[in-house]
Amino acid sequence: MSQWPHNLDSEARAELLCYLVVSQLTALALTGAWLTVDNLVESMQIWLRANGGSTNWQDRLALAHAAEELAPRVAIDFPPDERGIAALFGVDRWQLDYRSPVFQSVYRACVAHLPR
Repeated sequence: MSQWPHNLDSEARAELLCYLVVSQLTALALTGAWLTVDNLVESMQIWLRANGGSTNWQDRLALAHAAEELAPRVAIDFPPDERGIAALFGVDRWQLDYRSPVFQSVYRACVAHLPR
């Protein structure tokens, strides 16, 4: 049993999924390949630590699978180069700038994808 409470509400789950989908799209734009499982797990851990989030392994697995499923289907105008991608992120490069129309589109897709 985890020492931390599982504290992701539906909004936090959508934000984490959005972060994972954007991570997938970033990897594809920069390397031509989707994230490996290890990279996806690392991205999830980064988001959870940065946001004080905690969830069980089943929820983590479901969100990782949702990101893998959703990323190829998200129809957005994602920048094709490192400079364009960097401009989408916040100052510390780990947080998404939700004012960006690109991230707003991804977030809406994530909210629609998650069960209510």
